[in-house]
Amino acid sequence: MTYKFNAIAIAVALSVPLTACNSSDNNKNTNLPILGEAEPATLELCDELITEFDFNDTTITSAVKVEAGEVSGFTAPEHCVITGEMESRLGNGLQGSTEQPYAIKFEMRLPIDWTGRYYYQANGGLDGRVNAAVGTFLRFVHKDESALNHGFAVISSDAGHEGYGQQYFGLDNQARLNYGYQAVEKLTPMAKSLIEKAYGKAPDRSYFGGCSNGGRHTMVAASRLPEQYDGYLVANPGLDLPQAAITQLYGVQQFATLIPDGTAMDSAAAIKSAVEATVTPAEYMLIANTVTKLCDALDGAADGMVNNIVGCQMAFDIQRDVPSCVGERDGTCLTDEQKTALDNIMQGPQKSDGTALYAQFPYDIGIGYDGWISWEMVNAFSRDAGTVATVFSVPPTEFDDYNVYGDPGLIEAYQYSINLDMDEANFAINHTTNEFNESAMQFMGLNGEVAFDTLRERGAKMIVVHGSSDPVFSVQHTIDWYQNVDEANGGKADSFAKLFLVPGMNHCGQGPATDQVNFILEDIIAWVERGEAPEKVIANTRAENLDLPNNWAKDRSRPLCPFPEIATYNGTGDMEKAESFTCIKP
Repeated sequence: MTYKFNAIAIAVALSVPLTACNSSDNNKNTNLPILGEAEPATLELCDELITEFDFNDTTITSAVKVEAGEVSGFTAPEHCVITGEMESRLGNGLQGSTEQPYAIKFEMRLPIDWTGRYYYQANGGLDGRVNAAVGTFLRFVHKDESALNHGFAVISSDAGHEGYGQQYFGLDNQARLNYGYQAVEKLTPMAKSLIEKAYGKAPDRSYFGGCSNGGRHTMVAASRLPEQYDGYLVANPGLDLPQAAITQLYGVQQFATLIPDGTAMDSAAAIKSAVEATVTPAEYMLIANTVTKLCDALDGAADGMVNNIVGCQMAFDIQRDVPSCVGERDGTCLTDEQKTALDNIMQGPQKSDGTALYAQFPYDIGIGYDGWISWEMVNAFSRDAGTVATVFSVPPTEFDDYNVYGDPGLIEAYQYSINLDMDEANFAINHTTNEFNESAMQFMGLNGEVAFDTLRERGAKMIVVHGSSDPVFSVQHTIDWYQNVDEANGGKADSFAKLFLVPGMNHCGQGPATDQVNFILEDIIAWVERGEAPEKVIANTRAENLDLPNNWAKDRSRPLCPFPEIATYNGTGDMEKAESFTCIKP
């Protein structure tokens, strides 16, 4: 069945001013507190923390000072590097084992010259490894823009299990809960206590940030720990991540309808090749070029960027506007079957009663680039099949091989994906048992929070950034979330939370986009500590981004505008410069 993209619904969501209401209850969002600026301090202890720091069920395994230099490609000042772990235990593992080691492992980096600020760096994907605690946000930021380099104390963790990309931890209920939210709940007081021991005072201001699952972690912290953090930086968040993961597998099912009968599917290489052949890069670029032709100038500038994404959904129709093949496929047309499959993918899966299981995906220029293609096709089942089956489903399904990138893991992942029933999958992510006492939608979600009363009334703030060509987590889903928050706050969500869309950007970066967001730490600090709300966020291209069209300046800049405003060309001035654009409501 082919589903038509609901252009009217997305038009309402994107182009109509946010909810307004005359109720006196609106006053709760005015004159919110300004929390005041953090006070600096100097590091007093480093290596001594191994023996002198004491916190419940926590071990510091190393603490050493390092000179100023680079850490994972980011500029870093002289600082103390601390590693440790909490709650070391044995739990459930593969093949019925109850001896699988678990612990919440972490790294903290404490600058010698400290601003009084603390940053929780939420990592992405399935976690499972401790990334360098430099304080990142989006995938691509300038090397000088890390929180550590801005004088923050920073923590990073593996969220309670080891093995990046491995899903075996889903067999252990406590590991699931730690991954969902409990690792953050446990690490937060520990990190603040360690900071107080190291500097002689607790942090004055605390911030939290991440992209993808890290963005989900950040939103979960905002809902579950609103008193613990003052500023939240959210990028391409995995809201309702279990549903999004099922949606990825639904896409695999759609591609499977395009594989000719009799195609060999007996090896990982054969499956990968067959799926990738269903829609080629040239055919994806055909869609992107058609979107560009019809939508580029809707914001007043023919610059290869679609700022007016709503107008684009109303201007573009894949069935009507992309040429249909009358002969062999040659990259200049799509077959009717391809159009149907792609339209279904963009619409998203439905349950048997006709209700949507997840959100729609808007058509955008970024669909023609590898960051969209790779995620939507092979990555979808190589990564999400095991995650849905083992981490999100109750009871969990144990695969024979969890090497999701190789044979035979890819074969099993593909077979699971194409045989998945949407109703059964939806039941499994909402189900509980005595052993698994929280469903995936519970332990991965926002605990029912919409209004964010505590966060708002404290004076805490949230900045959300989302690429409009994200093939993993729909930007429409984030827009829907923001609309719900706005409604719950009497049309004044922007008094404490702002949403910025990045045209053309794929998942956490890449695509034909200004995907390097600048000065975001300064923006959130200014809002939290001085009450200066960002009217726009400046972003620019990166010369290293191979997705950039040849006719773009390698230093192109654009304002990212607070939803529902869009960057609109002033009519004069250099189109490569942010100052030639103004944020207005469409």
